[in-house]
Amino acid sequence: MVKIHTIGGFSEVGKNMVAVELEEDAFLFDQGFFLPAIVSMEERERVLTERRLRSIDAIPDDSVIEKIRHKVCAQFISHAHLDHVGAVPFISDRYNAPIYATPFTVKILESLLKDNDIILKNKVYAIKPNTTFYIRGKNRKYKVDFINITHSTVQCLLIAVHTPKGAIIYGNDFKLDNTPVLGPKPNYKRLREIAKEGVLAIIADSLYSGAEKKTPSERVARAILQEVLLTVQNKNAGMIVTTFSSHIARLKSVVEFGKKLNREVIFLGRSLDKYANAAKNIGVAPFFRDIKISKYRSQVERTLKKIEKRRHKFLVVCTGHQGEPGSILERISRKDLPFKINKEDNIIFSSSVIPAPTNLEQFAKMEKRLKKYKPRIFRDAHVSGHGGREDLRDLIRILSPKHIIPSHGDPQKTMPMADLVSEMGYNKDKQCHIMRDGEVLKL
Repeated sequence: MVKIHTIGGFSEVGKNMVAVELEEDAFLFDQGFFLPAIVSMEERERVLTERRLRSIDAIPDDSVIEKIRHKVCAQFISHAHLDHVGAVPFISDRYNAPIYATPFTVKILESLLKDNDIILKNKVYAIKPNTTFYIRGKNRKYKVDFINITHSTVQCLLIAVHTPKGAIIYGNDFKLDNTPVLGPKPNYKRLREIAKEGVLAIIADSLYSGAEKKTPSERVARAILQEVLLTVQNKNAGMIVTTFSSHIARLKSVVEFGKKLNREVIFLGRSLDKYANAAKNIGVAPFFRDIKISKYRSQVERTLKKIEKRRHKFLVVCTGHQGEPGSILERISRKDLPFKINKEDNIIFSSSVIPAPTNLEQFAKMEKRLKKYKPRIFRDAHVSGHGGREDLRDLIRILSPKHIIPSHGDPQKTMPMADLVSEMGYNKDKQCHIMRDGEVLKL
């Protein structure tokens, strides 16, 4: 029998964690933060603790798998977003099992460990995408595939663990981008090979399973940015771009367009420093060598004083696209930094607001303050990193899994996946399983 434990990410967006239990062995997939719970806390408390994070439900409640803790023989991390890797420093040492992730994700994990003065007892292995390797269980070996997939950061994975009952595929998060701005397209060849061998189940990112579309390529977001940055008429004004710090392909576009504008590109904020340096250090982002980064408060203040005097010479990339308290743009909006937004300055949000009540509220407050200065605001220069309904249809067609477990949201968000697979000929009551946190699916 195979048991799938849905630990986190099935009653909320974030806090992702899944356990797959076999007879004698078990595997963990992701250990993430619930970002709305910690977004303000992180800026005020430099060092996080497990006790504090558990008290505010910011990390998965893995007590639900306490009885199988001894079975865990491997911990896999799908990618470097904090709602997937953020809780690793606080949870992973409860399991006597090595951690496997891509080189970029490992660099981000190392940065998180350093930030919180934590040393893990378990070994951490950096495995490149499109690699097949083996994990030793109690009495057998398991073949594991790290399959390249596209999302909104680099080196993202679909993870396939091959069991005697068939492959189990962990598919959080993904979209099917055949023309990515950075990195290779999805590895369809390997997915089709695994499908021929047989797929027992897929845990599939179904956040936008109700959106009747295919999510556009990152090239579309690049084109939107190009239109905004290179065609605005007030080119002597200040220019600020804010986006996801982990979105290396998006940052690549911003840097390249900044050069075309003959502006010096400046990154501001600890999060941007973390992700930019990780990408640069593993060799996937040589374009970051030409930028300057200020992460500490004193550095940020000195840099902004310099930019204030000659704003037309710079393109500022900063944190704050969600209006997070303590982020650079949020502090600028409150006049907490030595840079005043002038009338007609350009503020470009190359992002969308994550639709959680906390995010929506804090963004609205920041935007209201910004508008008092009468800048030009450009919203939604962005495309999502999550697949829509038609991406999901294509993935299911390729893999032909026997069972589908929709993930990455509460049932209201994942339920449309059941209707989709029903259209495709599946029995939605017996083959599509809508789960909540802390439940167990027996196959």
